[in-house]
Amino acid sequence: MIKLKAYSMSGLIKINFNLLCRDSFVMIYRSMVRSHLEYAIAVLNPHRSGSITDLERVQMRATKLVSGLRKNCYKEKLMELKLPTLKYRRIKDNMIEVYKLLRNEYDDNTVQI
Repeated sequence: MIKLKAYSMSGLIKINFNLLCRDSFVMIYRSMVRSHLEYAIAVLNPHRSGSITDLERVQMRATKLVSGLRKNCYKEKLMELKLPTLKYRRIKDNMIEVYKLLRNEYDDNTVQI
């Protein structure tokens, strides 16, 4: 399950890094955690509010790892780290895909299986 893999990656970060500055956290989080949360998101786009909340909780928990931001609320942490919510990223990515489809920007010579 996607969320369990992302939680385990977040746990690895917590175990291996005692104090994370903002820049280091963002770089590690984007590569190790968010990549799992957004894997095949165009196909697996969660539409149930419970699924959306579960994925967002992974990011909420991960932002608690940043020293100096632990007392802030989730929205303030995201603003400080310059990270958007996962819901925002899904909507933005969906709009980009629709734009590409409407503009016919995909290669017509792709191999179909």
